Amino acid sequence: MSPEITRIESTEFSYDIEDVGYSPNGFSVVYEPGATNERKLFGIKVHTDTGITGEYVGGNSPAAAQINMFADYLIGKNPLAREKHWSNINRALRKYDLMGIGPVDIALWDFAGKYYDAPIHELLGTYRERFPAYASTYQGDENGGLDSPEAFADFAEECLEMGYGAYKIHDWGGDWTDADRTVDTVLEVGGRVGDEMDLMLDPACEPPTFADAVKMGKACDEAGFLWYEDPYRDGGVSQHGHRKLRQLIDTPLLQTEHVRGLEAHTDFIATESTDFVRADPEYDAGITGAMKIARVAEGFGLDVEFHAPGPAQRQCLAAIRNTNYYEIALVHPDCRNNQPPVYADGYSDFLDTVDDDGTVGVPEGPGLGVEYDWEFVEANKTGSVHVYE
Repeated sequence: MSPEITRIESTEFSYDIEDVGYSPNGFSVVYEPGATNERKLFGIKVHTDTGITGEYVGGNSPAAAQINMFADYLIGKNPLAREKHWSNINRALRKYDLMGIGPVDIALWDFAGKYYDAPIHELLGTYRERFPAYASTYQGDENGGLDSPEAFADFAEECLEMGYGAYKIHDWGGDWTDADRTVDTVLEVGGRVGDEMDLMLDPACEPPTFADAVKMGKACDEAGFLWYEDPYRDGGVSQHGHRKLRQLIDTPLLQTEHVRGLEAHTDFIATESTDFVRADPEYDAGITGAMKIARVAEGFGLDVEFHAPGPAQRQCLAAIRNTNYYEIALVHPDCRNNQPPVYADGYSDFLDTVDDDGTVGVPEGPGLGVEYDWEFVEANKTGSVHVYE
């Protein structure tokens, strides 16, 4: 008989990050000595009649609201029928952004790995078990941290010494005035480490005008950057705007982090509106959805670059040929990144997780290959607990 899902639990919890506050826009996190930033995530458990539980920690409040719309559908269903569930839920959430699928789909993949006693990348088809990482910075601040072109370049040199072969700049947000400081930063970092590291720029859709994007893109051209990501305030979704930008600069674009759905990613590629393709198993409807995007990119002869760190991302990278780097984000010389302290087995996505060659490995255990600290989740729950059975 096929296994059945008997119960799904979603538990919101919070944790603090010291010396991290918000930029003037009120949304982007930046280094701020003495501040405390509270972050909320969700612990997902998919229980089955086999005694094996699929688990994942991540997500956000809008995704949790979407889980509330479809979790009951999964009760009594075969947890191994991921493709069927993905298709049905994808259709059911067609009016929304589909992000609720991700955490549950990842938990179903975790179940499958445990059920077959294999890491997820083996179920997908292993290509490699180690891959290079890049250091992806916090946004620039005005608080004595990454507060100048020289500070970004100093930190790039530190990351290079640690073994990193690539470095991505998140420049300043909030009270945007002009692109000159970012241009200076691109040229300063390029002049310091450009001969030894692959470099990337991600303005995180802060610059208000297309002209800003062009000016910064031309600086990336001069400094020989590997890619240029989310360059201006359109939100990263305009195919026309990014296709025009590609015609004016030489640096390859990396888009689709803020585009939801397989078809929308495919359209961005087909219209030549990006050069590298972005995917994220949490944002892009799970490991199932992210791997579909990776295969579409491969069919077009392009590379897919995964957003953010995490065990699900590592499992995907281990099963993909056409990808270059694993993102260690967000990092800073004076504070830790915002990854949750929820691993009971030593798994880490902090700055020092790379080896001397700047690489990280895929977890070796079954499923996601990590052991979550559910006592921490329980001790820090916010009171928002949903149970479906």
